[in-house]
Amino acid sequence: MGVFFGTDGVRGVANTELSCETAFKLGKAGAYVLAKENKHKAKILVGRDTRISGSMLEAALTAGICSVGAEVISLGVIPTPGVAYLVRKYGADAGVVISASHNPVEDNGIKFFNGDGFKLSDEIEAEIEDVMINSIDTLPLPIGVEVGKTQVCESSVKDYAEFIAAQTDIDLKGLKIVVDCANGATYKAARLVFEALKADVKFISADPDGTNINANCGSTHLENLKAKVVETGADIGVAFDGDGDRCLCVDENGEVVDGDMIMAIIGKDFKDKGLLKDNTITATVMSNLGFMIMAKNNGIKVAVTDVGDRYVIEEMLKNNHNLGGEQSGHIIILDKNTTGDGLLTAVTLLTVMKKAGKPVSELKSIMEVLPQVLVNARVDNKKKHEYNNYEVIRKAIAELEAKFEGEGRVLIRPSGTEPLVRVMIEGRDIELIEKEANKLADLIVETLK
Repeated sequence: MGVFFGTDGVRGVANTELSCETAFKLGKAGAYVLAKENKHKAKILVGRDTRISGSMLEAALTAGICSVGAEVISLGVIPTPGVAYLVRKYGADAGVVISASHNPVEDNGIKFFNGDGFKLSDEIEAEIEDVMINSIDTLPLPIGVEVGKTQVCESSVKDYAEFIAAQTDIDLKGLKIVVDCANGATYKAARLVFEALKADVKFISADPDGTNINANCGSTHLENLKAKVVETGADIGVAFDGDGDRCLCVDENGEVVDGDMIMAIIGKDFKDKGLLKDNTITATVMSNLGFMIMAKNNGIKVAVTDVGDRYVIEEMLKNNHNLGGEQSGHIIILDKNTTGDGLLTAVTLLTVMKKAGKPVSELKSIMEVLPQVLVNARVDNKKKHEYNNYEVIRKAIAELEAKFEGEGRVLIRPSGTEPLVRVMIEGRDIELIEKEANKLADLIVETLK
């Protein structure tokens, strides 16, 4: 990670860690780097989620972009995958999203898409950082008619929603659905999509006021959705996160349908129809062992990457695969869009469900979820990558791997954003894996202190 860019763009508490000055410099440097090869005036799309700091940061970012002669098209509040799609549809040179995804309201972030709708490579992010740190005040500044300008696009959400609704060849009439918009960026687009597809929908957490994004709602807080699905007798509940690139579901019994299960259902359907490229799904090291067993039993291969949707997409692009994602609900259907897309995931899953004529509880039974325990070992941030340098830790991990071989899995990895070493163990005996995970986490804390 760099000085500014983390695992998913630039993040921080808005107005302190992520200040207007930083947003201005980021807009200026980003527009310069992404558009310097163009012979024409660069066109950059800017979208945001519903959090209160979004308009403030958009103003600063837009000023930076325009100051180096690029033009801004403001999309307003729109899901992150909407920006990725519209970059291509509108023929823009780049897109920017102002959002902190599933984080609380005080946080915000800025992430870029290139002209093909993909997140920036590490190399391009490093180049933008270098300009911000070393040459921001020496960039050429146009004057007169060469200064950039801003225009507002009134049709952005409608154009994105029409694209999503067109990704199914049936309507959803007869399905009773509860949709949790996390008081975030999907609150307009989701209504347009489900209205077009004629579903019977009850919306919750779809009234953003700038301060309630992700507040006990959305894909990270499923309690309200579970209760509402059971209360209303709905067929399924769908939850998005604040910026709409994640989707998790709840079955008709109020039980969670996570990203692994969603990939299993869609992946099996794609394979049966000959649509799953190379019969492969791309997943991360955090996917449940039950997902791997499901894949093997159904003749599906799994390509495994590190945690993070950008790594999933890189692997998919490298090997021309078309379905991948994370347990957290980032699902990428690369034939359709270039990033995780909550609405696209929901419509695809609902299409499978309606065509099969089966409840989602039955569809998800294709996969048995093995108990999974995650324990965080809090250590000095400078030492979190050093755990494997200690013989006592290596020996303990090896012993656990031997103990659970064939019946479980042990995964140790440092957090990308926090001073933690994460200890994850899967197995059939929940009490045993909890005991062993806590024991190993304590050993890591004691050894690295």
